[in-house]
Amino acid sequence: MSKYDHIQEAAYEANRQLPKLGLVLFTFGNVSAADRDLGVFAIKPSGVPYSDLSPEKMVIVDFEGKTVKGKLRPSSDTLTHAVLYKHWPNIGGIAHTHSTYATAWAQSQRDIPIFGTTHADHNTVDIPCAPPMNDEMILGDYEYQTGFQILNAFRDRGLNYEEVEMVLIGNHAPFTWGKTPEKAVYNSAVLESVAQMAYLTEQIRNDAPRLKDSLIKKHYERKHGPHSYYGQ
Repeated sequence: MSKYDHIQEAAYEANRQLPKLGLVLFTFGNVSAADRDLGVFAIKPSGVPYSDLSPEKMVIVDFEGKTVKGKLRPSSDTLTHAVLYKHWPNIGGIAHTHSTYATAWAQSQRDIPIFGTTHADHNTVDIPCAPPMNDEMILGDYEYQTGFQILNAFRDRGLNYEEVEMVLIGNHAPFTWGKTPEKAVYNSAVLESVAQMAYLTEQIRNDAPRLKDSLIKKHYERKHGPHSYYGQ
């Protein structure tokens, strides 16, 4: 038994969900699971097909991005995860995919407008798209700077990472997070669904109106408010 077994198992199970939910192609994605008390997280090894994964192959990394345990190279996105864990203390899982519709919105450098109640069940704002990196950041430590690209977007917009658990990276793809890796994956699936619905909404009506504030408030609070009661 290893003190890391629980997060390796959690990361393994969460990563296995990505292809099952249609959120990744080949190895285009990763999920990590953190243990705050140990100051480490487990993450998918780089380039390993999902069908070849096992809990033992999950690489243990600290919040500085240094490998603590594992024979395989951790995901190329490891430093992005490390930055978010280090600066946002209340998250326990992070997911990154290149799911089709969410990535298309990211490539368009557009926020996803809040058109309907499905969106409002999970967010009260448009899903933010962080602006593309400047050249200095791109030429620096790219994956490390991607973490700050996310942090800066939330700071500049005054967003709370515990309320908005998803972001698009301009010209890149989505990242999501949550208190657990399972929640991070759930948020990735929700984001992809909302991104698809928003795309189709604009195809049907290119001047579709945003959801009314009263409906946004109602739908979010019935699921997340102090007197929440929603469940299907």
